[in-house]
Amino acid sequence: MNIGLVFEQGDWVLISVFLILMLMSVITWCVIILRSIQLFRAKRGNKTVQDVLWSANNWQEAQERVRATAAPMSALALEAISAKERYRHHPSSVLSAAVPLNEYLVRQIRNSMSQILRQFDGGLTALASIGATAPFIGLFGTVWGIYHALINISHSGQMSIAAVAGPIGEALVATAAGLFVAIPAVLAYNALVRGNKTLTQDMDGFAHDLHAQLLNTED
Repeated sequence: MNIGLVFEQGDWVLISVFLILMLMSVITWCVIILRSIQLFRAKRGNKTVQDVLWSANNWQEAQERVRATAAPMSALALEAISAKERYRHHPSSVLSAAVPLNEYLVRQIRNSMSQILRQFDGGLTALASIGATAPFIGLFGTVWGIYHALINISHSGQMSIAAVAGPIGEALVATAAGLFVAIPAVLAYNALVRGNKTLTQDMDGFAHDLHAQLLNTED
């Protein structure tokens, strides 16, 4: 199987199919590498944040400690602590201070966590789209290649197995290429969704503990 023959003998449609599949493969592996590194660093950083936060003597010290670590829990903790400080300094006439501290912190923590977790969804739509469409793009290339192979065979008048097997075999490479692109995309999508789910669960537990701690402790 020589893919180079596809580019040498194929028409612009078949060549375009392979170029699209190559681009999809590059996008897939870029997303896999970047998001895997991001998720790994986030989970490692979260563990560090929990260790240094709960060992702090006060909230000011906690802010200084978690600020040194770039992690989702660090951003969430800083926003929650800042929200408590803003609530205490707001005059009673301000709309944001018209609710109890409990409700105010819940709202700020929830909004902050949504913003933080949204950055981990980048690339998942691309992986899902590639995993769903790449096999069909490859199949289209195969059908198109077989069609032109049969047309050429009918024009030449040669109906031997040797005349049919070569062109059709090269056309079938497009289906294999589509599967080669789609399978890693689907597996990576499922793995990253699972990783994001566990990260969300960790963040939920941390947010609950942080909320309770802020309500029941003074600066």
